[in-house]
Amino acid sequence: MLYHHLTQVDRVQLAALKRAGHTHTFIASQLGVHYTTIGRELNRNNADGRYHATTARLQTAERRRVANQHCRKLSGNLRLQRKIERKLTKRQWSPEEIAGHFGDISHPTIYRWIYEERPDLKRHLRHRASKWRRKHGTATREVWRERQKKRWIDTRPSIVDQRKRFGDWEGDTVIGTDRKAAILTHVERKSGYVFLDKLERALAQTVREKTRQRFTRLPKRHRRTITYDNGTEFSAHEFIERETKATVYFAHPYSSWERGCNENLNGLLRQYFPKKTSLAEVTQEQLDRVAWLLNTRPRKRLNWLTPAQVFKKKGVH
Repeated sequence: MLYHHLTQVDRVQLAALKRAGHTHTFIASQLGVHYTTIGRELNRNNADGRYHATTARLQTAERRRVANQHCRKLSGNLRLQRKIERKLTKRQWSPEEIAGHFGDISHPTIYRWIYEERPDLKRHLRHRASKWRRKHGTATREVWRERQKKRWIDTRPSIVDQRKRFGDWEGDTVIGTDRKAAILTHVERKSGYVFLDKLERALAQTVREKTRQRFTRLPKRHRRTITYDNGTEFSAHEFIERETKATVYFAHPYSSWERGCNENLNGLLRQYFPKKTSLAEVTQEQLDRVAWLLNTRPRKRLNWLTPAQVFKKKGVH
């Protein structure tokens, strides 16, 4: 996940999530940033041990104003430029070492000057791929760490594949043409019983909340496992496990056949919501109606019983 500057809307959401007691990793997944961005923001803009969005905006603006002054100071100081150039080219010092030696200029200012005014000096930097060395690992390493947290479908009990019990689910999202509104789908593997939920945006927190509302109403024996694809909207899987008591597994990337029930369901959904349909105006009432139609539709693999008939035989309503 790449680094980027937080907007004021991001800061308001960050403050709310922080007050709610969420971790830096979880907040980062909701804002779509690297988790170190959250830590850096909270450390830089704390006021009396608390984080306030408005205060953070003002502090950030002041730091930028000071940084711009420093950059202008360097841009207009040929003597200082020559000193920096000599240390960089003749002594192979890093910008951080140069800044520490002179004391009155910061190393981000030196980096900014090199990249914006003296790109010919970039070849003397030890880390030329970016403006500074990433201290907290690369995006590739972060992806690897996230993958390590997931429980993959290879470790899922074989009984799930055999459809011999109730309570094994598959989940996915169907995205609309605006790339924001979506339908969260869950289908029970043995019966084909369906839950459909409207998402104004396919965010991890929203998926978590909708899943919690659905599954905590079910008996524990009917919420054994959930298998998802690798979309970022399922990044709160650890919270989903904790709240629903269902074990969450993930299919491998680009392996949609590993969630065959869900792929079949998504195909049926397209009868009601064709691919070019905008989901922004779709209501939860409409989705409840479609779910009812799907759950009362006879299935050949169920000997022409409906998913509702099979599912409710076990006392689920």
